[in-house]
Amino acid sequence: MAKYILDFEKPILELENKVAEMKKLEDNLDIRDEISNLEEKVIQLKKSIYDNLTRWQRVQLARHPERPYTLDYIFMMTDDFVELHGDRQFGDDKAVIGGFCTIDEHKIMLIGQQKGRDTKQNVYRNFGMMNPEGYRKALRLMKLAEKYNKPIVTFIDTPGAYPGLEAEQRGQAEAIARNLMEMSRLKVPIIVVIIGEGDSGGALGMGVGDRILMLQNTWYSVISPESCSSILWRSWEYKEQAAEALKLSAPDLLEQGIIDRIVPEPLGGAHKDHKLMAAILKTVLKEELALFVKADPKKFLEKRIKKFGKMGMFIE
Repeated sequence: MAKYILDFEKPILELENKVAEMKKLEDNLDIRDEISNLEEKVIQLKKSIYDNLTRWQRVQLARHPERPYTLDYIFMMTDDFVELHGDRQFGDDKAVIGGFCTIDEHKIMLIGQQKGRDTKQNVYRNFGMMNPEGYRKALRLMKLAEKYNKPIVTFIDTPGAYPGLEAEQRGQAEAIARNLMEMSRLKVPIIVVIIGEGDSGGALGMGVGDRILMLQNTWYSVISPESCSSILWRSWEYKEQAAEALKLSAPDLLEQGIIDRIVPEPLGGAHKDHKLMAAILKTVLKEELALFVKADPKKFLEKRIKKFGKMGMFIE
């Protein structure tokens, strides 16, 4: 059972606690039917709540501290992972992890943003916020994948690029802009997966690809709901309204043509069952990678450019 409970999950927890209490009395009383009925109510309540989440509630699930992160997926989905370090210019950014690995028959370059599980890990990983050397490290690995003709898979999970003075001094904007330019013309397939938060240029700096996937309870936006609220209303109190206006959920972005596919999560979110979530994502990635086995680089490059070129167009 999750240790971190969100407000909208409390009715489920109360009902689950009742079931647990009744099971303790099961040996002395014949209450199997009552327990069975209550368990069915728990399932129905979960479906009712998780099928009708607001956009802000999905943001909360995307930030859940027990969600699987990049390293979790690497350990559960891949074989022979070899981590590669450094940007060969400044240093090794611990907020991003990358290296060659295999997903069954597919040899790939996997690059993902990594958060920490506790304060010490989060300081080490810089809370998943990349510095310029992180984007340059990611680009170096992408170029290496291109050299050996291996597909690239990127996992996005960041509250944004690191906004510190030292990051700006080392060229944060240039590093992100260069990644956008270089990723748009890499001659190998790129599959992007938003596994948690996808905030602003920090996410987009690793988000140019032939196929863009989002897990069911994730978000992807030019700005976070809190920052949007503070700009428009001078207060963070309107973050829920901001989330609704931003249309940052997976169904919204699929409808807008920003992403190509939604990856379903276990009932209640990815944090409820890491192994099941990894198995689902592994199956989806294998299907996506199979699309490019015999693909002509010229054709998918043209499609990639057209894909991003038509974004932002709308008719009132």
